[in-house]
Amino acid sequence: MSTDRAPAADPAGDVSPALATRLTKLVGVRHPIVQTGMGWVAGPRLVSAAADAGALGILASATMTPGQLRSAVREVRSRTDQPFGVNLRADAGDAAERVRIIVDEGVRVASFALAPSRELIARLKDAGVVVIPSIGARRHAEKVAAWGADAVVVQGGEGGGHTGNVATTVLLPQVVDAVDIPVIAAGGFFDGRGLVAALAYGAAGIAMGTRFLLTSDSTVPPAVQARYLEAAVKDVTVTTKVDGLPHRMLRSELVEELERSGRTRALLRAVRHAASFRKLSGLSWAQMVRDGLAMKHGKDLTWSQILLAANTPMLLKASMVDGRTDLGVMASGQVAGVIEDLPSCAELVDRIMAEAHRSLAGLPR
Repeated sequence: MSTDRAPAADPAGDVSPALATRLTKLVGVRHPIVQTGMGWVAGPRLVSAAADAGALGILASATMTPGQLRSAVREVRSRTDQPFGVNLRADAGDAAERVRIIVDEGVRVASFALAPSRELIARLKDAGVVVIPSIGARRHAEKVAAWGADAVVVQGGEGGGHTGNVATTVLLPQVVDAVDIPVIAAGGFFDGRGLVAALAYGAAGIAMGTRFLLTSDSTVPPAVQARYLEAAVKDVTVTTKVDGLPHRMLRSELVEELERSGRTRALLRAVRHAASFRKLSGLSWAQMVRDGLAMKHGKDLTWSQILLAANTPMLLKASMVDGRTDLGVMASGQVAGVIEDLPSCAELVDRIMAEAHRSLAGLPR
């Protein structure tokens, strides 16, 4: 395991000492932990709290207009002087404009839910921005590494949102062996034992979404957080009925309805949600369909699925912002079934690091 794991003195005086890895050195954070860019969840409050706690906070931009993104970046910077990043959709029609904002505002990290082009990576790197795509297969990691990505997030099937069917424990070592850039493990992580396990596999850190969603710094409505805390592992499922792609989320009334819906009913629902998202985002119908088509990834999607792919953010907003779990979906990793509390980001990160050091100290020598 090559992680340079010797504890270093923590300049911020945290309860637990820092754990230096290739990730912490690359992006300048104290701890090898990433808070992922979750739409409607990873806003300035959560991102700045995660950053102040010593993790890498990632601002979700897919649900923002470019103007809102610039304002959000400036708000994060007004709240913290620690490094943070912005998550982008590489296939968005305005990706170039968003990249320009990141460069103009001096954001430290650009992360991507889909592999960015070689040209986009080069543009960011030329401006001194660290590029970290998220991938779900070894061949994708090899591709972006060859194009110049600085690190990759590897999400196994346990992760929330769009996910694959290969477990993190199988996918992670494949990618670690295939590339020579730092690998960040995602999918199934929530405590210090998981961090140590990821380091043992050769990862440079872990990325967590659901665990940060379930903190007191999260803006997700309390009633929605309660739904997550009440969930057992069996209450987290994968469905293709939302947008045609495998999507891990909590079981809910809407998910059950989507699973039962016929094609006509699903199309009517998709058009209604698409109309709402169009008003909110300012996108034209043509732009929405184009973005939906870009998400097909070679899949044979119906028109209702294409529309849902373009307006899935509205389904997430209904729950994550408006608290309407009856009208929206709740993306979730399987770890929701084992999470029982709502610590602050600082408490969570300190706890994870303390657990990690105890676990390391307890390993046979």
